[in-house]
Amino acid sequence: MDGERGPLRVVIAEDSALLRDGLAALLARYGHEVVAAATDADGLVAAVAEHEPDIVITDVRMPPGHTDEGLRAALALRGERPSLPVLVLSQIVEKTYASELLGSSGSATGYLLKDRVGDVREFVRAVERIAAGAIVIDPEVVRALLSRHRTESPVSRLSRREQEVLSLMAQGRSNPAIAKDLSISQAAVAKHIGNILAKLDLPEDEQGHRRVLAVLAYLQHHGSAD
Repeated sequence: MDGERGPLRVVIAEDSALLRDGLAALLARYGHEVVAAATDADGLVAAVAEHEPDIVITDVRMPPGHTDEGLRAALALRGERPSLPVLVLSQIVEKTYASELLGSSGSATGYLLKDRVGDVREFVRAVERIAAGAIVIDPEVVRALLSRHRTESPVSRLSRREQEVLSLMAQGRSNPAIAKDLSISQAAVAKHIGNILAKLDLPEDEQGHRRVLAVLAYLQHHGSAD
């Protein structure tokens, strides 16, 4: 396992028995413990209160309504426990509540799409990083959030390249990693980030994590415009 911390205590909220058991087995293979596996949003809230886990992994659509119960439960938990690491693992991007969750406390948050998790080791590493306080967001989620604001916010000022850089920033990538992914120089990355922050009316900050938080907080702040 990456880092120095020991095994994680995990609460899973997933109504699909196959996926629920599969996640538990996968995490156990890498030394982590699933202390509770809830099948609905109420069960998730109760399990977190009982077990005080290191991280929560939840789907968006949960019984009884199969709409956004899981994500709303995660938001409620975040309201009570602002430092609780939460990973949303879903087939959909629920834009309104996703924006609110990602801006709720600014750290220890993830949103990954099930169909795009192609490497189990990378998934476990993402769980570990989120539990340690990082932000890990699928690029498709970032694009969906950006699309909400393209016509009514300063995000519309960003060039295509700046949106690509912003997407990688939101995944917690460092400047060298962004430069490698886009095959550009680190100086070009720094310039793009400066332009992004300026166009979004956000103060420049050399801490990449804080830049991500600022962008996500910006998106959350304007979420009520829709």
